[in-house]
Amino acid sequence: MLRFLSLFAVIFALAVPAAAQDTTVDSRAATGGAQTLADILERQEGLKVDDAFRSEATGNPDVAAPGSDQLGTLGGASDPELWRAFRYGSADISTQNRGPAATTVIQDGGMWWLEFREGALLQIAMYLLGGTLVALTLFYLIRGRIKIDGEKTGRTITRFKAFERFGHWLLASSFIVLGLTGLFSLIGRKVLIPLFGHETFSFLAVGSKWVHNNISWAFIIALFIIFFVWVVHNIPDRTDLRWLAKAGGLFGGEHPPAKKFNAGQKLIFWAVIVLGGSIAVSGLSLLFPFEINLFGHTFSTLNGWGVPGWFGATELPYPLSPQEEMQYAQLWHALISLILTAIIFAHIYLGSVGMEGAFDAMGKGEVEEQWAREHHSLWVQGVLGADPVEKENSK
Repeated sequence: MLRFLSLFAVIFALAVPAAAQDTTVDSRAATGGAQTLADILERQEGLKVDDAFRSEATGNPDVAAPGSDQLGTLGGASDPELWRAFRYGSADISTQNRGPAATTVIQDGGMWWLEFREGALLQIAMYLLGGTLVALTLFYLIRGRIKIDGEKTGRTITRFKAFERFGHWLLASSFIVLGLTGLFSLIGRKVLIPLFGHETFSFLAVGSKWVHNNISWAFIIALFIIFFVWVVHNIPDRTDLRWLAKAGGLFGGEHPPAKKFNAGQKLIFWAVIVLGGSIAVSGLSLLFPFEINLFGHTFSTLNGWGVPGWFGATELPYPLSPQEEMQYAQLWHALISLILTAIIFAHIYLGSVGMEGAFDAMGKGEVEEQWAREHHSLWVQGVLGADPVEKENSK
């Protein structure tokens, strides 16, 4: 009934003269608060429509058109009026669900979220992750593997202790599993259903969701471990400026001096802590729906500071329904995860095929002494003192 009335209203609006279309007040009064053609066109263009005239009229027979009219209602109890009351939260309803989401039966935010998730978000994932892999491949083909320049000594130096490596590999393995299962959930309907069918995808999707939700706890624990173990070594200092100025010797030339972690590793560390922490918090809000509200208060604060106006934008939406909170949390969780994944791609590249001797640091905990002196000379001096060759030449 509601769809029929909406379609009929559009056809009727197209049939009347243009001058009559501008008389929105009369049109709404004649139809008991139905939308005009102008309202519909503005909504299709994504413009903000003032629909107060609709919410104020719900359930009020005094402003409803007579039932004898062509588009008349049944007083304040017609189907359109009932669904309109649902939409604006003014209907007297009761549900078995007593959670916060039960207060909102219909909300418009679901459509833009669904369109963004199935369109722009998938494109961002493809270009960001695919572009990063292509860039790393080109870098490898042009630069080649970064090898140890000097003669290997045959001696090793302890780079990371067992507990440090445990924290690293716990974080790395859980992040890989979360990334794969997250991508499965993100692109599954578009990619996997055509390949395997609905039943197989349903089985895999349920299992993927269970794995994703439970492995997340390992990721959170690992974040705390690496933060407390390595934060003291990742505080920026002046040596990082020189390292950044020479890009760490990645493009040839001498390797600038560095402590236990160079500037590049510090950037990755803080990216993992900040972005990973944000992923964890937004993930918790998704694990416990409607319990952790991240965006409503944030949007209100930013609006109060006038931040949207700095960029010529309108105010951020506020207040948010419980469903909208979840939709923003899901998009934020996905976007930040994609950004961190691209960063981790670069980290994996340099820690494996991109640099000779680098994998031993986390694989064995011991690294070739010459490698350590080339890439972390200040750290080696603090642990072993000056190079034996330098000592001999200084006599």
